[in-house]
Order: sequence, then structure tokens, then C-alpha cells
Amino acid sequence: MVRINGKEAPEAVGRKLLDYLKENGYRTERIAVECDGTILPKDRYGEKVIGDGEIIEIVSFVGGG
Repeated sequence: MVRINGKEAPEAVGRKLLDYLKENGYRTERIAVECDGTILPKDRYGEKVIGDGEIIEIVSFVGGG
């Protein structure tokens, strides 16, 4: 089972990461994605298939002052 941001996400297995991100409201220009402890380059989001057993963390950047 894949875990995304600490929650089980069985519906994400086998899907492209970019599709998952868009469908869940993430703006790809404002996030970083870590897969099993490694930062995934943005240009790979469209080819990365989410695999069973992976741990994915999605971090959003927020500006402020």
C-alpha cells in the first residue's frame, strides 16, 4: 500500500504522479515531491508511476513575510 503524506492511498497505486497531483488540487510549480526519501525532479512527474509500498511526501511552498 502506498502512503502519501502519512495516509494510506490505495487508489493512487499504478497512476501517474502528475495525474494524481492535478486531481488532488496541487499546483506543481509550488510543490516538491519526495518518493522513498529522494526528491523527484519536476520533469519526471508525468512519467512517474506510483508503486505499491512507496512512501510519498508532498510539500507545498508558502510565501509570507
